[in-house]
Amino acid sequence: SSGINAEWPLRPGMGAVLLGRNALYTVEGGHRSILFSRLGGLKDTVYKEGLNLKMPWLHKPIIYDIRATPRRITSPTGSKDLQTVNISLRVLSRPDPTKLQTICRRLGSDYDDRVLPSIVNEILKSVVAQFNASQLITQRQMVSNMVRDQLVERARDFDIILEDVAITDLSFSPQYTNAIEAKQIAQQDAQRAAILVEKAVQERQQKIVQAEGETQAALMLGEAISSNPGFLKLRRITAAKHIAETMAKSQNKVYLTSDSLFLNIRDTLGDDSLMSEGLTPVPMQAVPIQAVPVQDVSVQAPVLEQAAE
Repeated sequence: SSGINAEWPLRPGMGAVLLGRNALYTVEGGHRSILFSRLGGLKDTVYKEGLNLKMPWLHKPIIYDIRATPRRITSPTGSKDLQTVNISLRVLSRPDPTKLQTICRRLGSDYDDRVLPSIVNEILKSVVAQFNASQLITQRQMVSNMVRDQLVERARDFDIILEDVAITDLSFSPQYTNAIEAKQIAQQDAQRAAILVEKAVQERQQKIVQAEGETQAALMLGEAISSNPGFLKLRRITAAKHIAETMAKSQNKVYLTSDSLFLNIRDTLGDDSLMSEGLTPVPMQAVPIQAVPVQDVSVQAPVLEQAAE
């Protein structure tokens, strides 16, 4: 009996410690809690971070994370031109801290799994159906804004706050992607063909202009020769000058006659024209650049042919 009496004073103290530990609970930062009473159901008070009190056995705390939580949702849908579009949406959501009791009654603690996938699919299908496949690419910002506005409004019916909504991925079916690629290749080929046609037209025009110029030059040359026979001799002197300059730059020794240098100015045409004018032609002989023995001419003949070419 003495053993029982000695332990008896410790039992009330131990009970008080256990009772105190069960009457306290901690709410972490970024969280809120509500209490469920076995007698009256959910309390109207929302408890903030820190140490809070509860009645052991009678109260049960329900803690919600009110921080924005990212979630990625992928939805296959159809465009206005009946193309299959796969859209991935990133959503930052959190519960409304003032409506935690309503969320707990209607949806429970897994509210985001119950609500977000369904409303995201609903909004995406309704918005994407208003655009063609090409417009979804060229007007992506407009599509994203429409999805965000409608999704924020729709989530508000479930007391869920959406911090941000963004389209992260937009892809089409392999058949449509191949068709777009083939179309781009065809457009590039058509542009390349148009450039080639334009180039051919320009070259044709250039040849026409060049032919007209050569024809005009030939007519003017014929008129100049007919009116002034000395023009032909001037052209022969110019050609002889060019040949002489070319041969002077060569390191080979070459013997040329006046006929090879086009310096045989005394010809039948020239003599007749001069005599018809009452003038006496003066004999002219071309002076060779450098005379060499006859035996060297045959040796250096190939050089002369190369120079003539």
